[in-house]
Amino acid sequence: MLCVLIRPYTCKKMTEAERRIIAAQGYVELGLFDEARVELSPLPAEMHSRVDVIEITLLCLMGGHRWAEALALALRLCSQEPMEPGGFIHAAFCLHELGRTAEAVDVLSRGPATLRAKPVYYYNMGCYHACLGHVEKSLTYLERAFEMDGELRLHARKDRDLDCLRAQLESHHA
Repeated sequence: MLCVLIRPYTCKKMTEAERRIIAAQGYVELGLFDEARVELSPLPAEMHSRVDVIEITLLCLMGGHRWAEALALALRLCSQEPMEPGGFIHAAFCLHELGRTAEAVDVLSRGPATLRAKPVYYYNMGCYHACLGHVEKSLTYLERAFEMDGELRLHARKDRDLDCLRAQLESHHA
């Protein structure tokens, strides 16, 4: 019997739907997007409207570089949870991947205030502005991202969106 621990020494039987969602989350974390979608596919139609299932499906689509489909789901998340940053981050990323970078900046700019607490917000804004040729604005966003999460400096060294800023980033010890 699969169970979810509620408190020490007690457990509740997990439903088949719960098991499938948890399995799909695990597959996404492993980068096994097709397997995750297989787990979700037998769920009843109404469960596919749940935020957690939408998020998993969205990540699967993004993992498969299916940007237009992923964008539609990300925008759905934005409307279902307008105060949550995830949908906005994902929608902007999909727009950028579709070559609609100015729209990506607009989506992030219009997102909830909770976005400004996320280092990825500043990092992605830095990348998008770099791609748009806004060097100083890009560097300002990136510096803030690096202050919030120093690990992003390592990622920036390999990010193709930042190729045009490589010299400036190195001179800023990024």
